[in-house]
Amino acid sequence: MRLKSAIWVAAYLRRCQTEGIFGAVRKRGAEEAGAVFVKVALLDGNAMLYAPAPQTAYDESRPSERIFTPTSPQPVPEASVEERLAKEIRFDPDVWIVETEDRAGRHFLDLAKA
Repeated sequence: MRLKSAIWVAAYLRRCQTEGIFGAVRKRGAEEAGAVFVKVALLDGNAMLYAPAPQTAYDESRPSERIFTPTSPQPVPEASVEERLAKEIRFDPDVWIVETEDRAGRHFLDLAKA
């Protein structure tokens, strides 16, 4: 069973905080199962956006983990990320938007298993 989105987001932000990375919830989604998008602002006008991986990416032996995939291979202008987020909100108003700020682009999503 997968953790509720609200609990996962709180744990993720705590993880970022322990590493000295500022993070905040920009948009609160559905408490139980809202999709979570993570924006990592690089503080140079560019950002990376991490979206929930497609269902085909999930391992049958570990179905409860949250898996994220970058929406682009390299950082893109923040305006592009904001456009994508606006589309996601129009498509699903129950999404969560979490934003962090880190010049090095650290995101810890490969470590955020839950």
